[in-house]
Amino acid sequence: MRFYKNQHQFYIGIDLHARMMYICVINNLGETVFHKNMECSTDNLELVTNTFGKDIVIGVECIFTWYWIADFCAERGIDFALGHALYMKAIHGGKTKSDKIDSEKIANMLRGGMFPIAYAYPKEKRAVRDLLRRRLYFVRQRAELSVHLQNTNHQYNINEPLTSSRMRSEAYRNTIPQKFRDSAVLKMVDADLFMFQSYHDIITKLEFQIEDCMEIQDPYSFSLLRSIPGLGFILPLTILYEIDTINRFSDVGKFISYCRLVKCSHESAGKKEKGGHNKIGNVHLKWAFSEAAVLFLRNNERGQKWHERLVSRYGKAKAMSLIAQKLGRTVYYMLKRKEPFDPDKFYQD
Repeated sequence: MRFYKNQHQFYIGIDLHARMMYICVINNLGETVFHKNMECSTDNLELVTNTFGKDIVIGVECIFTWYWIADFCAERGIDFALGHALYMKAIHGGKTKSDKIDSEKIANMLRGGMFPIAYAYPKEKRAVRDLLRRRLYFVRQRAELSVHLQNTNHQYNINEPLTSSRMRSEAYRNTIPQKFRDSAVLKMVDADLFMFQSYHDIITKLEFQIEDCMEIQDPYSFSLLRSIPGLGFILPLTILYEIDTINRFSDVGKFISYCRLVKCSHESAGKKEKGGHNKIGNVHLKWAFSEAAVLFLRNNERGQKWHERLVSRYGKAKAMSLIAQKLGRTVYYMLKRKEPFDPDKFYQD
């Protein structure tokens, strides 16, 4: 956990919502000098910042509407602190909670050096990262439809099983309705196939647009990631845009923790507890490395033998988690050292 430690003359805490923002300004002595609920607009925010000069910092909690305030601060050279929502217990754990109280707590946490900060992703890469995330959402929706069709196939004991690989063929999908006799079931299957085709068309179009039109920020790092067996175009691009820059992480432990590839210990007075804080980190990197672990084993004889040894020792689920974690560590050192994938190093114990 990192905290904002810089000292300023004024500290501006904002309890931010979609249309309104409650602004609290305190000075370096802890005195509240401004406290007001205002509409979300750059004009209102500029009015406040102009009143208190340049020696200020603005802090907001990390919710979906923080982009415009981060851009406002970047354009004017104002310090900006993005609060990590899951770490801000002082706000969420209070007996009484309101926008006015929350904004004051944010300002006081900034002043006291106890404001937990999240990474404020840079504006120039933000739209592409969000586009890749939206594509992932469509992929998951398509996968849910595929699973529902497979389950329906099992419910009615159709001899020929449906598989994800066969579902990719439009010609094969057109034969699926012929397997069902009941008119109501057929309508349900037709609806699933229609939505599946719609998502498939959207995903295909997005992938072509990404491949043809997108400017890759770091082509060399992209080529390094593509040297990993099984990785094509989209997955390395997703990893790069979710990381932004590997120099954010001082060591490999912080990186794989951010990727949710390790379980952190919880211990007090010599007693260890399981679970807790599993949502802290980047869920998209967790997915990317889990997917990379599956693709890594495909058509990889050496990798499959290694996987079999891990399965015999730890079981299937743990074995895939270990491979995903090993890939996360490997990617960290590849990007840090600017080296391509080395299979001999990778398979070393």
